[in-house]
Amino acid sequence: MPNTPAPLTLSDYAKKLVGQRSSFERLSLLQLKTEVLSGLTVALALVPEAVAFAFVAKVDPLVGLYAAFMVGLITALFGGRPGMISGATGALAVVMVALVADHGVQYLFATVVLMGILQLLAGVFRLGKFIRMVPHPVMLGFVNGLAIVIFWAQLEQFKVGPEDAKVWMTGMTLWLTLGLVAGTMAIIWLTPKVTKAIPAPLAAIGIIAALVIFFDIPVPRVGDLATLKGGLPSFAIPEVPFTFETLKIIFPYAFILAAIGLIESLLTLNLVGSMTGKTGGASKESLAQGTANVVTGFFGGMGGCAMIGQSMINVKSGGRTRVSGTMAALFLLAFILYASSLIELIPLAALVGVMFMVVIGTFAWQSIGVLRRVPRSDALVILLVTGVTVAEDLAIAVVVGVIFSALVYSWNAASRIHARARPSTTEEGALVYEIEGPLFFGSAGSFIELFKPENDPETVILDFMGSRVVDHSALQAIEVVAAKYQAAGKRLQLRHLTPDCHKLLSNAGQLMVDAEDDPHYRVAVDYDIKTGRLGSDH
Repeated sequence: MPNTPAPLTLSDYAKKLVGQRSSFERLSLLQLKTEVLSGLTVALALVPEAVAFAFVAKVDPLVGLYAAFMVGLITALFGGRPGMISGATGALAVVMVALVADHGVQYLFATVVLMGILQLLAGVFRLGKFIRMVPHPVMLGFVNGLAIVIFWAQLEQFKVGPEDAKVWMTGMTLWLTLGLVAGTMAIIWLTPKVTKAIPAPLAAIGIIAALVIFFDIPVPRVGDLATLKGGLPSFAIPEVPFTFETLKIIFPYAFILAAIGLIESLLTLNLVGSMTGKTGGASKESLAQGTANVVTGFFGGMGGCAMIGQSMINVKSGGRTRVSGTMAALFLLAFILYASSLIELIPLAALVGVMFMVVIGTFAWQSIGVLRRVPRSDALVILLVTGVTVAEDLAIAVVVGVIFSALVYSWNAASRIHARARPSTTEEGALVYEIEGPLFFGSAGSFIELFKPENDPETVILDFMGSRVVDHSALQAIEVVAAKYQAAGKRLQLRHLTPDCHKLLSNAGQLMVDAEDDPHYRVAVDYDIKTGRLGSDH
């Protein structure tokens, strides 16, 4: 007889169901483990950064660590992009130096609160959507410049001595440190080829730290930067006079910090989104950043924003949800409260090696080849934004890049305005100029120069079907052309202009010829009679 499978008993069926359920739970637990370990990796990388940026701002290291914890926790829970990491950053720290030096740390806390309020307003009014105006060449320059800044910041770890008298490493200490950095980078590169059960940066930090501690290798460690031991941050209203004079002092700093924080956060949000396939969330991120900075200002933190380096570590370690960012913040708090003595034993070389790998992964290497293929203006934007990011700061670099790109676009658009002449098919002896290209402030001058009334017949028709009147400068240019033909005693007609152009053209309006196929877009400077407000270009 052929072998037939024995029927499943109730016990066997129950075991099968339990096995399937365990399989699904194991998949869930594997992802949770990845998120938690990714958070631990990020927390370890946050420590030297937060301490270093606190030194830059001339405040106590715990002020930087508290900011990294509070800003990181709130943005992880409520931010616009799961997986993105926020904390104390160098871009903000350099702005704080003069404020702390001139007025003290309490004014810094008040400034951070006001900075958060401004960011909340930006979120309420959905100003974050304007990050869409940042062109791709600016984004390439941003990531390249930030990669260089991250690399440059790590070089400070190759200095030893008191904070106010540091000197470059020499001799055996330098060679040992370089060897450990190289070893860390090699482990990060090799680990994914062996196993993906643990994030490569965490494996590298653990192995290198174990070697240094076991063999007592004499290299700088986290504890050489500062002690991490502290308690829970406590609520306190900044001790500053609540006067208009105080507002005059802190508002300029708060505005700059809010702008830098939002720009860096929203650009990082886009970058992380391109890696994880997520979109949107700009306004939500603005609200989260604002809330985080208001809270950290009242709890003795230096404020913060998104950190591209730590965000890259998190994403590449497998962190894709809010769990990894939340765990990073909680691990950082645990380090401060309970594990400072252990964390202080970690060699700085291991953390430098992790950040060097972040630099390699962050820099847009393809942009080097792109420079030869894209238009020269785009190549110049990439180089310009990269250079300004390194020399000044991110906010200035992005503003410079956007303005330069806008000017280039305006120049190119201005060069597209032209008029094609043909005899009229409806009026005998008339000449029709078919206008093509956008008519705006950049092309207004060229538009006026297109027409020579003395060379034209008695009747001239300007047909705007292939054009678009964009702004008040365009309307003024039409008025000037109309005046030229009127002065020459010639008859001019304007066709295919919108009804609001008719209202806004004071002198040339009567020259318009209405038709059923007239366009109906609105001019940017249109005054809406019903609302009493300036209209917008739809």
